[in-house]
Amino acid sequence: MSRKFFVGGNWKMNGDKKSLGELIQTMNGATVDPNVEVVCGAPSIYLDFARTKLDSKFGVAAQNCYKVPKGAFTGEISPAMIKDCGVNWVILGHSERRHVFGESDELIGQKTAHALESGLGVIACIGEKLDEREGGTTEKVVYAQTKFIADNVKDWSKVVLAYEPVWAIGTGKTASPQQAQEVHDKLRVWLKTNVSEAVANSVRIIYGGSVTGATCKELASQKDVDGFLVGGASLKPEFIEIINAKA
Repeated sequence: MSRKFFVGGNWKMNGDKKSLGELIQTMNGATVDPNVEVVCGAPSIYLDFARTKLDSKFGVAAQNCYKVPKGAFTGEISPAMIKDCGVNWVILGHSERRHVFGESDELIGQKTAHALESGLGVIACIGEKLDEREGGTTEKVVYAQTKFIADNVKDWSKVVLAYEPVWAIGTGKTASPQQAQEVHDKLRVWLKTNVSEAVANSVRIIYGGSVTGATCKELASQKDVDGFLVGGASLKPEFIEIINAKA
């Protein structure tokens, strides 16, 4: 079955109303491949702004959320609040949440379950660090991370799996198209064995890690690479090139 190409832009902790407003204007005016689903991950304080300004053909995502609807959790936001802003997606388990903020696999699983129960789509991130790749434990690491996510998913149609080798994020090092394809293929085999063949065939597995206008076309040509999660380049006009990688 054909999987709709998915391109997420993760703005991280960047931008202000002026620069993001200009980026949004560029996106709204661009010619983009209609066969691609595009979602922009805005800082939580700009979710409302992004959703109001961005053309409706683009989705918006929060970059994180908590595992309960409300309560005494200073500084957190809930899926209910995200939805109240007209936003339908959330990025969970990004390596910066795992490694800078110390989020555990277990917490990411709980957040995934609650976000899905609340009706949000989830871009669930997994990926190994450099020492894990060099130590030959890439598969073990990503399978373990995926299991914590999979155990908390009932409806896979609302999940996009993002493979982001941590050593390639913001470093300018991109996994080769062959390296990306190899991991994506192995993840699909894991899903077939541990979830179901139908899910393995239908779930979109996207690649993240220094994706640029220069690297996107060859990555997009790999049979198990169903799109991208783009960091720095999503704040630049070249994001349009990346969205149109398969056009």
